[in-house]
Amino acid sequence: MKRLSEFLRARYELGGLADLATHKTVPLHRHSFWYYWGGMTLALIGIQFASGVLLLLYYRPSAGEAFESVRFIMTKVEFGWLVRSVHAWAAHFAIFSAMVHLASTFFLKAYRPPRELTWVSGVLLIFLLMGFGFTGYLLPWNTLAFFATKVGTELAGIPPVVGPILQTFMRGGSDVGDVTLTRFFWLHVAVLPLGLLGLLAGHLAMIQLQGMSRPLSVQDERSTPFFPNFFLRDLIAWSLILGAVLCISVYAPATLGEKADPFAPTPAGIQPEWYFLWMFQTLKLFPGHVLGIEGELVAVGFTGLAGLALLLVPWLDRPARRGQSHWLTMLLGFIAVGYVVGMTGYALWIGKPH
Repeated sequence: MKRLSEFLRARYELGGLADLATHKTVPLHRHSFWYYWGGMTLALIGIQFASGVLLLLYYRPSAGEAFESVRFIMTKVEFGWLVRSVHAWAAHFAIFSAMVHLASTFFLKAYRPPRELTWVSGVLLIFLLMGFGFTGYLLPWNTLAFFATKVGTELAGIPPVVGPILQTFMRGGSDVGDVTLTRFFWLHVAVLPLGLLGLLAGHLAMIQLQGMSRPLSVQDERSTPFFPNFFLRDLIAWSLILGAVLCISVYAPATLGEKADPFAPTPAGIQPEWYFLWMFQTLKLFPGHVLGIEGELVAVGFTGLAGLALLLVPWLDRPARRGQSHWLTMLLGFIAVGYVVGMTGYALWIGKPH
């Protein structure tokens, strides 16, 4: 490593950037465990990119060939079933890991000044990861994905004025079809990855420049060098998560189902992926009309406001801006997490046969 560093320094003016990388430290305290979730999310995103590139070698983004190309990957391509399973399961792990990372950042108050924009970029990264999940779900063109996408795009068209425009843009017409699949494909493999890479680079740069946040309740000033001490521990966490993804992919490989038939009736019990279930269940809880307004519109507005409030947490939590911790903020955080987890679990429980 020393020789490599000398080689690069002799040829490139790295300046303060190199010094910053070599002198970065990580605080040591009883909450240090939560620091690993950001690195695990990054590793899972890397797995997604690698497995996605391999799948692109055989996938064909058209309604007539998409299902058959995925079936060819799973049955004819050597280890194709494993690559697709890794891609599918790593997507779930990545979103779960990002959610845990966001929740730990919230409860440790790591969004307080001067790290407001680090928080905003992290929230936007989760939104993008969920966008990956939504667009990628349709690509196999099977029955479940087709009708779930149909329901999802119908919900996007609920808000007045903007909703119908967004729905038409997503579908490429009045209904889900071949154009929808093509648009979702290019969003999934081109537009969203570019946005993800840009946001990720900004997010990591801000963490590099500002350092790791220390919780308000921790007075201990101990720290450890990021490289190689913390980095080697990160590698262990990445190895464990890769092992978990591979084990689940082998023993519970991704299935394909039946090819989508646009003229078939909508199957009973259609639900989105688990990370959208709390929103889906919230829509079902609202009555037909609330104070003369359509219940679905109120529910969509409620979830939109929740997303906006999540983005604005660094400015809404005024005590944290003064370097203080307030019980009300923590209570609201626990209520929000409990609501999302509770509604997701409830939707999963009522959605399975009894």
